[in-house]
Amino acid sequence: MTAAERTERTDAADDLCGKAYAGAGMPDSGVALVAVGGFGRGDMAPYSDLDVVLVADDEIALSDWVELAGQVWYPLWDAGVKLDHSVRTLPEMLAAAEGDVRVASGLLDVRHLAGDYNVALQLRTTMLAQWRRQARQRLPELREVVRNRHRLVGELAHLSMPDLKEAEGGLRDATVLKSLTASWLVDVPAADLERCRHQLLDVRDVLHGAAGRATDRIAPEHWDPLADGLGLPDEDAAQRHVRELGRRLTHLSRLAWRRTDDVLRRAPAAKPRRPELERLAPGVALSQGEVVLDRSARPDKDPVLLLRAAAEAAVRDVVLAPPTAARLVRDCPPLPEPWPEEARQQMVRLLASGRGLLGVWETLEETGALVRILPEWERIRLLPHASVIHRFTVDRHVVETCVEAAALIREVARPDVLVVAALLHDIGKGGLTEHSVAGAPIAREIAVRMGFAPEEVELITQLVRWHLLLADIATTRDPDDPATIDALTDRVGTPEALALLTALTEADAKAASPKAWSSWRAGLILDLSRRAQVALRRGSVPAPLRAEEVPVPDSVRAGGFAIDVERLEDGARVSVVAPDRVGLLADVAATFALRRVPVRAARVWSQDDVGMAVGVSVWDVADDYLDPGALRDQLDAIVQRRVDPARRLAARTAGEGELAPTVVVRPEASDHATVIEVRAADRIGVVHQVSAALAALDVTVRSAHVSTLGPQAVDVFYVQEASAGALSETRAAEAAHAVREAITGVGRPRG
Repeated sequence: MTAAERTERTDAADDLCGKAYAGAGMPDSGVALVAVGGFGRGDMAPYSDLDVVLVADDEIALSDWVELAGQVWYPLWDAGVKLDHSVRTLPEMLAAAEGDVRVASGLLDVRHLAGDYNVALQLRTTMLAQWRRQARQRLPELREVVRNRHRLVGELAHLSMPDLKEAEGGLRDATVLKSLTASWLVDVPAADLERCRHQLLDVRDVLHGAAGRATDRIAPEHWDPLADGLGLPDEDAAQRHVRELGRRLTHLSRLAWRRTDDVLRRAPAAKPRRPELERLAPGVALSQGEVVLDRSARPDKDPVLLLRAAAEAAVRDVVLAPPTAARLVRDCPPLPEPWPEEARQQMVRLLASGRGLLGVWETLEETGALVRILPEWERIRLLPHASVIHRFTVDRHVVETCVEAAALIREVARPDVLVVAALLHDIGKGGLTEHSVAGAPIAREIAVRMGFAPEEVELITQLVRWHLLLADIATTRDPDDPATIDALTDRVGTPEALALLTALTEADAKAASPKAWSSWRAGLILDLSRRAQVALRRGSVPAPLRAEEVPVPDSVRAGGFAIDVERLEDGARVSVVAPDRVGLLADVAATFALRRVPVRAARVWSQDDVGMAVGVSVWDVADDYLDPGALRDQLDAIVQRRVDPARRLAARTAGEGELAPTVVVRPEASDHATVIEVRAADRIGVVHQVSAALAALDVTVRSAHVSTLGPQAVDVFYVQEASAGALSETRAAEAAHAVREAITGVGRPRG
């Protein structure tokens, strides 16, 4: 698919519209048929609609000709054309543009098809003049429309199913950029914009052919035919191509809007003035909201100038002028190895700048500067994340992690180590080896090249190697078990390293998605970190925050149970207290499963109440309309065996494309209990199936730790014999087999 084919489709549609108009007996003057939208721009895809308007000047009454309009539409419908049509007078067109900035922007692409050419010309020139005259008032309105669309749809470069039209960096943004250029307030690199726009149109043309219908969304099954149609080697290359185009258009759009905002802040000038330069640092100045080179700059003599300019732009949250970055890439000598101290300091300033980092980093990437500064960046550039919990590709996630880490630098003793570790924590992704293992030696090499001292290099390497450790232990291990603290402190042996790891864990999670740093997960992670800090400083392990015993209601002492529901912003927290017994966890889990309540996380433990064992469980659920009474009735029906959960919560085999569940015994996780870890697709009923299988073996669950991220649930059960004590190897294997059978429905192997 090429621009020539789109031109052929447009010409054929133009001819069809012209013949329909000519055969309809329309007036010779005062009325015109015009194309708008994509048809007006000539961007006809194989299954595009024809967006047309019959326009009359204000001297002709609609009643004189509107009935004839149907004679234009019928031949088009008979030809099988999908038509989006309307009939308007010129004043009505102008009024519609006044009332909706999207209409005003769209009418800049009006194109004459048939009828009175002067009417079409008057409409186009009037719209352009009105757009330019009102630009300072209309552009903030258009900006808000664009922002809302971006928030709703997401970014083309990062969506798992990219929307070629509506996503940030898509065709809609390319059209908006043309509207910005038409305002005469800002300029956009026309050649670069048109190249990206036409290449995205090529992708859409192939997508229509692959889907057999009009669509802008690329589903997973479309990547292979897209690769074939675009002449690319495989679907990975197709994904990279599309995301690259989205990334480039996003960069152009953000730059254009930053420049638009700067123009709108300034009062209109009577005549152009010579740009003023405000010196910021050696060789670096600020001009009209952008960092440029000052007159004393000597790029060929200053290898640090690129980093200095980037840091100044990011710290001030202004634009690093792309021509300036491109010139520095071309003219600056390479940084010596190890880097001089100023280069390292400027890199840290850049990474710790907060939200200002994102735009500057994009400019460095688009101008080829990152290849000079960090050659390893190509390993993760545009690399998709394997987990859907991540909002962004790996490279963008890393930058977002730096942004989040910048807000935490006052909580650690070595902020420079924190932000560099944030930059490098996922540098090992893209290979077959677990990325934290693969990334540690790469991070070590980069830290040495940056000129960090040996002890700092070791600290950065350690953080990259263990950046998943704290979250993993906190969400899957029993905080009461001394082995839990040991598992952390054995690998992170100093308070300084633990503080840095805690900050990195928080930044990494917040950059991934809001679900990755929920109040529940944050509480678990920060509590474990606090206790480990005390252990490292004092040599003793403090009690977990939840060690304060839950008050036991009289109804529980009498043999009943109590349920309390606390409303949260995006769900609810449910506490259940009951006399402890084998099978209690299974019954409570069944209560949620039967009511189709998604469980995000849970903690289960036992406490003593005057010689009585009490089972306590706290559940975070994704349902903010829970009725405590309905939950009590459901649990009572299960406890009294009026309802059999097993019949309604049957196990099933893994679906197509779904990973099979895994059940693993973790002997190293505890000295006095057997730890069984279950990883499975997140679905209703898994916790019940596991705990019911254990109860059937007369195995008691001392504590359970349920955590859900994206499509996967990680459920960890600390189990003991009913008479207390860890399970023997034989019993542990029997329990693991029973759990596996319960969640898969597949019988245990014989022999």
